[in-house]
Amino acid sequence: MEALLVSIAIVALAEVGDKTQLLTLILATRYQRPWPIIAGIFVATLVNHAIAGALGAWLTNVIGPEAMRWILGASFIAMAAWMLLPDKLDAAAGASRKLGGIFVTTTILFFLVEIGDKTQIATVALAARFDSLVAVVMGTTAGMILANAPVAFFGDALAKRLPVRMVHIVAALVFAALGIGVMVLG
Repeated sequence: MEALLVSIAIVALAEVGDKTQLLTLILATRYQRPWPIIAGIFVATLVNHAIAGALGAWLTNVIGPEAMRWILGASFIAMAAWMLLPDKLDAAAGASRKLGGIFVTTTILFFLVEIGDKTQIATVALAARFDSLVAVVMGTTAGMILANAPVAFFGDALAKRLPVRMVHIVAALVFAALGIGVMVLG
């Protein structure tokens, strides 16, 4: 249960103001159909984070738990620093045209933009930290939906009211605490 709840919280916090959330905003304002956008986000995230989680679990077996503990601690602290950097959506990743319907467009773009993103890296680290790959992937996927569904539905109105900088600071503190906790407590 801890893996699920921590994964939901970390990804939901990390996603605020992230480039994938910016992509959701672009898709929502362009197509104004939240359900296919949310479905595309769900599928893309599930596949992307399942791959990332499997990588994290594999790394733990290859590197060993003691070395992985220090790598994870440093990774969480690096994620804390990364959270404080503003995210931008690359022009090439924008939703300038449909690739075969809103669902397919969202799924492809979201999957591609998520590669190497903070939440994908967090998924690798969480899967390496916790023994339950399924709980981590379910949690990170739920966190992604939790952060992006309101944007798909409310778009601009929500973006103007959310204190993104404050959310990033809180997320950075959570990542830093996790990093220190992993290194100190094991």
